[in-house]
Amino acid sequence: MPSPLHIGLRQWIWRAFARSALIPLLLVETVLIAVYLLSNGAIRDAQIDHLREVALFDLQASARQESRSIDQQLAQIGSLTELFRNLTARALLEKPATPLSPPALATTPDGVRYSPEDRGGSAVFYANSTPLERQDLDKVARMSNLDPLMKELQQRNPLVASLYFNSWDNYNHIYPWFLTPEQYPHDMLIPHYNFYYLADARHNPGRGMVWTDVYLDPAGHGWLMSAIAPVYRGDFLEGVVGLDITVSTLLEQIGRLAVPWNGYAVLVSDDLDIMALPVPGEADFGLGELTSHAYDGAVHRERFKPEDFNLSRRPDTARLAAAVAGQPEGMLTVELRGRPKLVAWTRIPQTGWHLLIVVDEATVFAETNTLAGHYERVGYLMIAGLVVFYLAFFAGMWLRARHLSERLLRPIDGISRMMEEVGRGNWRPARVTSRIAELDAMAGHAEQMGEQLEQSERQRQRTQEHLELVLDSATESLWELDRRTRQISLRGRFCERFGLPAGPLGHEAFMAHVHPDDAPRVETGFRPIDGDQGLCEVEFRFRDSRGGYHWLLCRGRVVGRDPATGQAVLLAGTHVDIDALKRTEADLRLAIGEAQAASQVKSRFISSISHELRTPLNAIYGFAQLLRLEHDARGEAQEVEYLEQILVASRHLNQLVDDVLDWANIQAEKPNLELQSVEVARLMGECAKLVRLEVETQGLRLALDLPGADLRVRADPRRLRQVLLNLLSNAIKYNRPAGWIAMTCQVTADHARLIVEDGGPGIDKPSQAQLFEPFQRLGRENSAIQGCGLGLSLCRQFAGMMGGSMGMSSEPGIGSRFWIELPLVQDEADA
Repeated sequence: MPSPLHIGLRQWIWRAFARSALIPLLLVETVLIAVYLLSNGAIRDAQIDHLREVALFDLQASARQESRSIDQQLAQIGSLTELFRNLTARALLEKPATPLSPPALATTPDGVRYSPEDRGGSAVFYANSTPLERQDLDKVARMSNLDPLMKELQQRNPLVASLYFNSWDNYNHIYPWFLTPEQYPHDMLIPHYNFYYLADARHNPGRGMVWTDVYLDPAGHGWLMSAIAPVYRGDFLEGVVGLDITVSTLLEQIGRLAVPWNGYAVLVSDDLDIMALPVPGEADFGLGELTSHAYDGAVHRERFKPEDFNLSRRPDTARLAAAVAGQPEGMLTVELRGRPKLVAWTRIPQTGWHLLIVVDEATVFAETNTLAGHYERVGYLMIAGLVVFYLAFFAGMWLRARHLSERLLRPIDGISRMMEEVGRGNWRPARVTSRIAELDAMAGHAEQMGEQLEQSERQRQRTQEHLELVLDSATESLWELDRRTRQISLRGRFCERFGLPAGPLGHEAFMAHVHPDDAPRVETGFRPIDGDQGLCEVEFRFRDSRGGYHWLLCRGRVVGRDPATGQAVLLAGTHVDIDALKRTEADLRLAIGEAQAASQVKSRFISSISHELRTPLNAIYGFAQLLRLEHDARGEAQEVEYLEQILVASRHLNQLVDDVLDWANIQAEKPNLELQSVEVARLMGECAKLVRLEVETQGLRLALDLPGADLRVRADPRRLRQVLLNLLSNAIKYNRPAGWIAMTCQVTADHARLIVEDGGPGIDKPSQAQLFEPFQRLGRENSAIQGCGLGLSLCRQFAGMMGGSMGMSSEPGIGSRFWIELPLVQDEADA
């Protein structure tokens, strides 16, 4: 049954068309559409950003422009206030040319003086908080001369609702006239109101013009603000002049501002109180502007706008309030009543107030969003057109693929039938022809393949016959083991040589010929195959037909596994006769044993001879010393010199015997060393003292550079001393006249290197490789320098036994450097 992954030619051609042409084309078009949409989106975003920047710039510019307009108007009010203050001060302080008479005033029963009727001038009010006898009528007369000025200032500036002068003694002079006793509280304390105390020395030390916050006017104009300025007589505050601007008037002025995008302006004080809020802003801020007030009675104390008019105390404008307080001008998006608003603000320099321009964000970007939607609809129309085009294009391509597949299927089916005939053994099937050159060539190749297979089959049969002949004449054999049936098949001369029956052999019958001592090893050798490692190799003895055993090497691997479990089910390999190799191995092992025994006998002989030589040498050395002492005492110089030669020769022979004995002991068996913590500085000092006399006798110089007292190495102190003395002795013997010797120490992270240097003739490179070999003196055997060539060899072996190493470096004509490196003792536990 065909695999579900196999597909027909028609389907394959259609897929080829789709993969090679349709899909790439569709991807290209999709990428182009995506690029268009993305670029459109980018353009739209860029336009929105540009329009937003333009809108924000225009909005900010509008805020600056309108702020300058309001600032100019307020500056004009401030100038009028300064003018009114100056003229008031002059009228109060200068002495008139002729005495002035006060206007006709009335007095209330509780002691309030006032102007009872409108005579085209100002209203006068003197509160009873100042007794009648202390009320300054001259001041009232002087201020009456300013009525024409006050009238002119009020009529020429539409913003000014009223002008007034308030004195320290509760006197009020205000234009235009109104019946003051009905409006003012009779016991009014004018210095307690903001339109007075904000101009005093504590609140206004500069004595300039200042603006009040929005407050409820006691004079009956409702909610207003005042531009006030102090009037001083010397350092005494005589009074305060002021110009009132009502909130309704200010709203009318702000309403005339040209705010773009149907926006509106809001005036905010430096304390972030809303001073003027137009009607559109009342809906956004949820407030009703205080443009009027019903006076049920006199205003006995100052009253300001409620806390709801403060931006910082409203949750929806707290962020705006913080931004306005932190920057003199700026822009921010604020959500008011669920709609995003763009708010631009700027500071009015004249008063420190802030002018806020508020516009609806959706109104600003409405045109841009409309244009972006148009572009988006154009993109969708393009996508729809492409979808229709590709549906028609795919239908045409499918019909073309079907026609092409029908033209290909007929010759391919013919070629397939030719292959089936070849597979059934018909090497020469009838050939199929085709108008397609490649398919016709394929049919020719199928015909040639049948002929080649016919020749290959004949060659295979001949090769099989040759292989059978080779296996029959060789000592090796091929084997196959079927683990399911536990049957082993052997090919070659194996069965005939070892007396096994022809045909498959049971595993138990095969194991019966394996030597009993090797049977477990044979069973174990095949276990890696069970573990899916795939290879096995084992050596064992196998019994032949006459009962003799022969060594065989068996190698094999897995050639078949169970598809379900993956376990090995079929093994194959070879048997190789290694009997001769095993005999050679046994002979070699015997020869090695005999050589080792001879070496031990030699070492014991040398050790015995060394002990035998040491006894007479000690006797000769001892008696020679006694004779030298006796002849030295008698002053017999010639005999003393002879005895000195005997002593020198005895010491030399004794040293040689010691070296030979140490070398023999090492060769015979490794000596036991007592490794312990050794103080390096102390041991180096002891060695230097032992050779110092000989160094001075030879006319040499010894330089000693000792390490710190806390430096310790792990070593056998006796053997380490022996190594250092040997190196120092060599440096003395192989040196130059008046030469030098140096003994130093270098420390690394975990090792210490003890170094002995000399300024001798040095050693050339070829000779350095032989330096540590036993009995090697590098051509100095016939010189007068004593030695047998065992010292350096013994030193290197002692260094290795102590867990260290030994080395050297030398340059001919300069000198030599020998060192032994040993591990450091890090702490007491390590020691």
